[in-house]
Amino acid sequence: MLCCAVALIDLRHGIIADWLNLAIAALGLANIVVTDGTTAALSAMATALLVGVLFWLLQRLYFRLRHVDGLGLGDVKFLAAATIWVGVAGVPTLLLIAAVAALGVAGGLQLAGHEMKRQTSIPFGPFLALGLLATPAFQNWLGLS
Repeated sequence: MLCCAVALIDLRHGIIADWLNLAIAALGLANIVVTDGTTAALSAMATALLVGVLFWLLQRLYFRLRHVDGLGLGDVKFLAAATIWVGVAGVPTLLLIAAVAALGVAGGLQLAGHEMKRQTSIPFGPFLALGLLATPAFQNWLGLS
């Protein structure tokens, strides 16, 4: 439900609300506390913080080089919250799913006659939400969780 809300709000308003990111993170932490204990939850929080800082630095670096936001701060916070659910090992899979889906949509829009330029902005939140929903399934399928 939260991933659907992220997708809809980002599509309509171009933002991922902080309360949604906090809810995703809090539910992930609650799940970890119940299944693995408090120590695992603290470790997941530290990992999420590290991933958040890494993507924030990448976001800032991209802005400095290109003078354009390539990734919004809501996306960065979402990736941190999602890390609690998929772990650091699941982040590349989540990003791959999101990027391939976004490229597919951009290609579909181009084929449908929409002008797609370097400056064309597409909300990335829906694709990140798809990645968060699909990554645990891939992790289970591959026996990585």
